[in-house]
Amino acid sequence: MKMLRRLAIVVAIAAVTAYVVVVAEILRPPHEFTTDPEIIADVTQLNPIRVDKVIRPTTTDEIVSAVRNHEGAISIGGARHSMGGQIASEHSLHIDMRRFEGVLAFRPNEKQITVQAGARWRSLQERIDPANLSIQIMQSYSNFTVGGSLSVNAHGRYVGHGPIIESVKSIRIVLADGSVVNADREHNSEIFYGAIGGYGGLGVITEATLDLADNVKLKRRADTIAVSHYKEYFFSNIRESADALFHNADIYPPKYETAHLVTFFKTDEPVTVPDHLISTYKSYRQERFGYWLVSRWRWGAWLRQYILDPMHYRDEPVVWRNYEASYDAAELEPAARAVSTYALQEYFVPVDHFDDFVNRMRNVFRQYKPSIVNVSVRHANKDPGSLLAWARTEVFAFVIYYSQGTSADAQARVGEWTRDLIDAASSLGGSYYLPYQLHATDEQFLKAYPDALKFFELKRRLDPTNKFRNELWNKYYHPHVGARASEDFHLAFPNGNRHAAMSVARVITA
Repeated sequence: MKMLRRLAIVVAIAAVTAYVVVVAEILRPPHEFTTDPEIIADVTQLNPIRVDKVIRPTTTDEIVSAVRNHEGAISIGGARHSMGGQIASEHSLHIDMRRFEGVLAFRPNEKQITVQAGARWRSLQERIDPANLSIQIMQSYSNFTVGGSLSVNAHGRYVGHGPIIESVKSIRIVLADGSVVNADREHNSEIFYGAIGGYGGLGVITEATLDLADNVKLKRRADTIAVSHYKEYFFSNIRESADALFHNADIYPPKYETAHLVTFFKTDEPVTVPDHLISTYKSYRQERFGYWLVSRWRWGAWLRQYILDPMHYRDEPVVWRNYEASYDAAELEPAARAVSTYALQEYFVPVDHFDDFVNRMRNVFRQYKPSIVNVSVRHANKDPGSLLAWARTEVFAFVIYYSQGTSADAQARVGEWTRDLIDAASSLGGSYYLPYQLHATDEQFLKAYPDALKFFELKRRLDPTNKFRNELWNKYYHPHVGARASEDFHLAFPNGNRHAAMSVARVITA
C-alpha cells in the first residue's frame, strides 16, 4: 500500500507539472536558432559561426569549381548534428551539402548502393526498402547525411560490427587542388582511411558506395540487470548470438548501478508493427516532454526507471529492421535552446575495462553532478584502419546524453568533467569521440588519437595551404607537426607537458 500511495503522489505531481509546462515544452514547436544564412549553427546552438558565403551545390562540377577557385578557407556541412564547430570556420566559404542528395546506382543483387554525400539515410531507406534491403551500418537516427556519417566514422547499435568504414566499398573526394579522386582499400587507400573519420580535413567527400544488408524481422526483448553483471551478460548472451542484431544498454542515473538492456533478435514470427518505416508525420510531443521530465524534474529519473520504461517495454513487438533503423532525431529536440540545451559525449573503452570505466564515470558524475539524462552502452569491433580510429581495439561505447546551460560558466563547468572523463578513458587505453564539444586539451587529443600525426602529415601533403578548415582542426591541427621528430612534435605544446608530448611522439614514430 505504501508503494501504491507513493506512486499515486508521483503521478499526481507529474500531471500538475505537465499542465504547467505543456504549452512551452510540447505545443510550441522547436524553432531555428537563426535565420541568417551566413550563421552556421549546429544542433546544440552553442557554436554559431559566421561564414563569408554559403553555396548549396547539386553537381560535382560546382564543388570542383568552388574548391579550385576559392583561395581562402572552405568548410563543409551536412545535417549539422556535430556539436563543437566541426561544420564551419569563421569567414570560410561554406559548402552546404544537403542538396547534393542523389542515388547514382542501386544494385540490389549485389547489395550495394552508390549515393551522393548529401543524401540522408532516410531517403536511402525509402529507396532500398521495396527491395527488402537495409543499410548495413548507420547511426540510430536516420536524419544524418551519408557524408557527415562518413566524416565522423559513425557507428550504431549493430551487434558484430564496428565503425561505418566497415560497410564502405569506396568513396569519391574532391581534394584541395580541385582534383577528383576515387579511393578504396586498394587504390588511394591512404586517402580512404584518412578521409573517413577525417572530419572534412582532407577534402569534400562527394560520393560513396555502400554495402547493404537484408531487411529482416526483429523481435525486441528487454531486461534489467545490475551494471556490475553487464559485461558477463553481454558476452554470454549477445556478442556470440547469431540472431542478435541491435543492442544497447541504458545505465540509469543518478546511481548508475542498474542497466536496462534492449536487444532485437532476428525472428520468423509475424510482424506486430506492419509499417516498414516510421512515419515522417509522427508527432514527438510525448517523447520531448519525457526528456524534459527526466532532465529537469526532481523525480524524473525515478519516474523513468520505475514507471515509464517498464510500461514502454512491457511488450515484445516484432518489427522490420528498417523500421527500427528509421528513428527521427526530432524526438530529442526541445522547444528552445536559448537558456539550456541538450548535448552528447561519447567514450570508448576496451571491453576488459568496462567495470573500471563505469566506476570512474560514476565518481566523476557524483563529484560534478551534471544533469545526465541517459548513459547508453553500445559495442563495436576494432576499426579496420582509419587514421583517426576511435576503436583501436574491441570497445564498449558510452554515449552520454545530458542537459547543460548555455552560459559561459555552464560551458566551462562541462569542460571540467569532460576532461576528467577523457583522462579516465585514455588511462584505460580508450578514447573519446570527436564530433562533440572541443573541451579536450592538445595532449588529450593526441593521446586518444595517436595516428593524428600521420593524418597531419597526409593533410599537409594533400592540402598544403590548409584550405579545408573547421573549428575542430582550427584547434588541434598543427601544420608544422607530423611524424618527424619529437622536438618538432613538442612545438604543438608550448604550454604543455614536454615529457608527455615527447612520449607520445616516440610511440608514433617508433
